[in-house]
Amino acid sequence: MNGKAFKAALAATVFVSAAGAAHGQTSGQNADAKIADLQRQVDELKALVRALQMAQRGAETPAPTLADARTPAPAPVEQAAAELATATPPVGVSAPEDPRLAASSSMPEAAPVPKKKAWHEKLMIRGYTQMRMNEIVSGPKSAPAGISRLRSVQDSGINENGNFSLRRARLVVQGDISDRVSLYVQGDIAAAVSNQSGTEPRQHFFQMRDAYADVFLDKAKTLKVRVGQSKVPYGWENLQSSSNRIPLDRTDAINAPVPGERDLGVVLYYTPPAVQKIWDELAEDGQKLFGNYGAFALAAYNGQGINRIERNGGLMTVAMATMPFRLDGIGLAGQVAEFGVTAMRNQFRPEVRTGGVSAASFDDNHVNFHGMIYPAPFGIQAEWTFGTAPQWDSALGAIRSQRATGGYVMAMYRVPETPVGQIIPFARWQKYRGGWKSATNAPRLETDEYEAGVEWLPMKELEIAVSYSNVTRNEADERRTGRAKGDVVRAQVQWNY
Repeated sequence: MNGKAFKAALAATVFVSAAGAAHGQTSGQNADAKIADLQRQVDELKALVRALQMAQRGAETPAPTLADARTPAPAPVEQAAAELATATPPVGVSAPEDPRLAASSSMPEAAPVPKKKAWHEKLMIRGYTQMRMNEIVSGPKSAPAGISRLRSVQDSGINENGNFSLRRARLVVQGDISDRVSLYVQGDIAAAVSNQSGTEPRQHFFQMRDAYADVFLDKAKTLKVRVGQSKVPYGWENLQSSSNRIPLDRTDAINAPVPGERDLGVVLYYTPPAVQKIWDELAEDGQKLFGNYGAFALAAYNGQGINRIERNGGLMTVAMATMPFRLDGIGLAGQVAEFGVTAMRNQFRPEVRTGGVSAASFDDNHVNFHGMIYPAPFGIQAEWTFGTAPQWDSALGAIRSQRATGGYVMAMYRVPETPVGQIIPFARWQKYRGGWKSATNAPRLETDEYEAGVEWLPMKELEIAVSYSNVTRNEADERRTGRAKGDVVRAQVQWNY
């Protein structure tokens, strides 16, 4: 209420009170008593005006000086409130409230501001473990020196003793350090270390697999730089996690250019939003994807492989492109196909039988093509690689760069909902002719394998797979010749956490 409005209200109150007094006088009341009563009401109204004026002046008064601070006086608002509290309003007039006090009392309480989490509070721990049983049901479990035995570069548990083994026991720590930086660290508790006591290996050492950070270059997180030890974007099957793969192992041909799948370096990944949307929908449907490694990638690595020291001062360079497509337009409603290509250039120094690594570097260049139709319910997946790689030449008795080629074709049928959970039967054929550079002296592999099996997921925390393989391959040892042929039955239990 401004000053003019208040004075008008005051005058109206006085006139009303005067009219009431006049009426009382006609009733025979004492005139002097009425006049005294009117005077008292006027005095109370004057006190009320003074209190309001003091409150208004207090709101406009500048901050007190240091001298004022030494002799504190009651705040104008508090003094005005005290006078208002002690003053008795005239009959028929309500004392006005301080608008600031009324506003503050009517304001809702502010919601508490949530405490910002520290970066370590945003980390998560997860992982998986795979226990296997391998049994060679036919073929040479053992053989004389110089003759190949039935073995696999993908699983050392395929041997003359068989029984149970831990293939992987992974532990992952990951999370966002900030809005633009995330970290990922993965170790394997099931790693083996050889030559501990008279060539007797020791099992279940904790070994680093991944240790990298993703730095996002845009708010939409479509473009990122990955720095550290991470997977090399070569081949769809190599990028897919072993926890998601349907068969127990990767194929020799696709894995040969990057055994262990990882190296130390820097990668630039880009994923268009439209592509990310398709992958998100596939993941929501329960499809087994290769993980978001980007639709396009450019990378540079040391090139010596996982957990190995750089030896030649050069860099391995890799480029990848992969693109999913919906097949609704050709009558395959709900199905998605994906096609891609990868290329890598490298110079590699393999370990040699005499100790250490080769003094010479060898060409290690490859091109990979992949294509698939995600199972809905039927699916097919295929890859093929071409290139040159370090390989033992038995005629020369030395390592040289030679042709390396091979691939696989796999068919699968996905039944996501049954009374006992998801079931995916599969059949796969693979072939490879080329060197295995991560083994001593880069021995030549000649692999032909037919495999059939089924993966059963009774619950998301548990997966069970069984398979039968008809195998023809030579052992990854240049000192053994010939090819071993036989049949292998395998089973795996995987628990996710």
